[in-house]
Amino acid sequence: MPSFDTVCEANLVEVKNAVENTAKEIGTRFDFKGTAAAIEFKDKVITLIGDADFQLTQIEDILRSKLTKRDVDVRFIDKGDVQKMGGDKVKVALKVRDGIETEAAKKLQRLIKDSKMKVQASIQGESVRVTGAKRDDLQEAMALIKKELTDLPLSFNNFRD
Repeated sequence: MPSFDTVCEANLVEVKNAVENTAKEIGTRFDFKGTAAAIEFKDKVITLIGDADFQLTQIEDILRSKLTKRDVDVRFIDKGDVQKMGGDKVKVALKVRDGIETEAAKKLQRLIKDSKMKVQASIQGESVRVTGAKRDDLQEAMALIKKELTDLPLSFNNFRD
């Protein structure tokens, strides 16, 4: 039976490159001289450090532009809450999404069931496998998923005939 997997995976190499380019720009920009502005990437979490919320916003804007230039969807980034550090410094953690969360997977499964298409969706860990009798049905399912679930940066792989 033809099938494909719906996944939510960021290209971590490109994310790392974007973080390094952002760090390089922070080091050369005049408005960041003499400040605590910094960025680091570790275990799928990007940490932004600055003197004020305004500075964190500037660093995040630079990072988003670098990610966009490297063809990484910015919807992969989940912004956390701003936290105070020692002194007058603040930091924020940006989590890089990897895999479809259970709620989103159930929503995707429900969407396919409610569409009355001749395909089935099953949750396979952090991905959703869609199977059907015909290739055309699967292509319709892909179009439906892309149209309806715009808040997730989903991609399709493992297409089997």
